[in-house]
Amino acid sequence: MSATMTGVVLPGNSTVEFREYAVPEPGHGQVLVKMKASSICGSDIRAIYREHLGKGPEGYQGVIAGHEPAGQIVKVGPGCKQFKEGDRVVIYHISGCGICDECKHGYMISCRSQHRAAYGWQRDGGMAPYLLAEENTCVMLPDFLSYVDGALCACGFGTAYEALRRMSVSGQDQLLITGLGPVGLAAAMLGKALGAKKIIGTDLSEARMKLAGDLGLVDHTVKADDNALDQIMSLTSGWGCEAGIDCSGASSARLLALQGTRDWGRCAYVGEGGSVEFEVSKYLIHKQITLFGSWVTSLKHLEELVEHIDRWQIHPEITSDVRLPLEKCGEAYQIAAGGQTGKVCVVFNE
Repeated sequence: MSATMTGVVLPGNSTVEFREYAVPEPGHGQVLVKMKASSICGSDIRAIYREHLGKGPEGYQGVIAGHEPAGQIVKVGPGCKQFKEGDRVVIYHISGCGICDECKHGYMISCRSQHRAAYGWQRDGGMAPYLLAEENTCVMLPDFLSYVDGALCACGFGTAYEALRRMSVSGQDQLLITGLGPVGLAAAMLGKALGAKKIIGTDLSEARMKLAGDLGLVDHTVKADDNALDQIMSLTSGWGCEAGIDCSGASSARLLALQGTRDWGRCAYVGEGGSVEFEVSKYLIHKQITLFGSWVTSLKHLEELVEHIDRWQIHPEITSDVRLPLEKCGEAYQIAAGGQTGKVCVVFNE
């Protein structure tokens, strides 16, 4: 008789459902990972938890939730070439077809094949004691980093890193971040590590602004109200920031990120959903701004991020101020949906 485990499914009505599953056996090129940490992403809330709104890549298929997993390999299937039992790993959360141009470049997130399956969306994810993973989606987790660090890198920190990397953020830059939720906090932490000389963060949530300030991740917090742009310009001697990133997905915040970016600067949109409307000539063309749309990072860049975080000796886990066991997953998703905290993470007992 096979062993069983309890996994979490999201029905789409702002609740969670616990179901029993058989513990899977790894097939060719697969590994069985004992979960240690599985964090909740804003896209889970937006497109699965409240309602099943997603189509295509975001089409939820009723699988075990959780696309930000980290854990330890406990069983290796035949044909595996890199990892072994006992290895600590982060899971890159999309398994692509492996043969398209995007997959060959490590951007399985952009794979358009019918064979593409994201953990927690189209194949079972990390909200269960065990996860069946493709070996080629695993990234080694250095001993310095905790499992919570690893889970946060799997998507949120990876998303922030990809945008900052594409904008080439460095010590020459002041960085504006609109939206201080988990991805905004990640952008601040990584922006500081990359050398940004001044980091300004905006949000409507007093709690999130306080968390960002208390963690020392931003130099200034600005309430995202009608006076926000004036304050940003005042803090930058009237110039604006060399780099801006919207992590909120809110129309007003996207516009503020663009307005607060100085002439010839770079701006990135990573917050999902919604729309934005602005005067193209005034805020984009005449300011000569480069505007990036940036999705999840690549497998290669996730490996690079984990290496850099280890080298920088920083811990993403400091942005996770809510950690609950699997049996309290309903509470975890409810808190995440409230939008007033840092990262919410489910942690597993040894």
